[in-house]
Amino acid sequence: MAAHPNSRGTGVRIGVHAGGEDPVGDAVAVGASAVQVFLGPPQSWKGPSFPHPEGAAGLREQAAGLGVDLWVHAPYLINVATTNNKVRIPSRTALVKQIRAAADIAALGLVVHGGQVPEGEDLAAGYANWAKAADAAAEVMVQTGLPVLIENTAGGDNSVARTLDGIKRLWDAVGDRGFGFCLDTCHAWAAGIDLPEAVDRVLAITGRIDLVHCNNSRDEFGSHRDRHANLNEGQIPVADIIETVRRANAPLILETAMEGQPDDIATLQSALSSH
Repeated sequence: MAAHPNSRGTGVRIGVHAGGEDPVGDAVAVGASAVQVFLGPPQSWKGPSFPHPEGAAGLREQAAGLGVDLWVHAPYLINVATTNNKVRIPSRTALVKQIRAAADIAALGLVVHGGQVPEGEDLAAGYANWAKAADAAAEVMVQTGLPVLIENTAGGDNSVARTLDGIKRLWDAVGDRGFGFCLDTCHAWAAGIDLPEAVDRVLAITGRIDLVHCNNSRDEFGSHRDRHANLNEGQIPVADIIETVRRANAPLILETAMEGQPDDIATLQSALSSH
């Protein structure tokens, strides 16, 4: 099978997030060789579902046949850090179900946000709750071979994975259980973490970056606002984004507006194939 255009000469798989009924087809249409999907509504506690008429097997086989890597983003509602039992308990259950569902489609990983504690509460409780959730998640990761990637977040003093110190505390909490890391460039910028130095600083903490969410930002540095922009239309200097992804040397997912994704991919192709 011929290589996808965006993988030729770059050594990095470039993908997109697609939320429609045919995410693999949408990814191929914009020239991507990977796609990130939700397995069910991102703002719902409903169990996993698969965006393919033939379910998990159909999605898995379609992606394999077209040479498209699959990644899964966990629902936004999942928050294993919170002290709110009505959210934390279903979050732990949902996380395990998402791991199994992602494994069913042969995804390369499941991305989940670090989460937060209620306003005014001690962040220490969030890290302790992550330590408890990590046991059950790690057991299923071993059973399925599917890694969970914890993603840095953009804002909120009550978020457990916003700052570098927070990421360090979270990594200490989950311990050596095989969790991976997803670096979001927009989130890092919004949180006031300099790019591209974020790569080396995160690697010093986690020892790994498994995936990069490659996004520009509509807002200024340190804004704490999570508003993505296409690569050439945001506040982050494009050169800083390129250097970040070059240093990370990990697969990329663009979580940008689909109409601008062909240009985003072309920008990455040109920059990454020239070095």
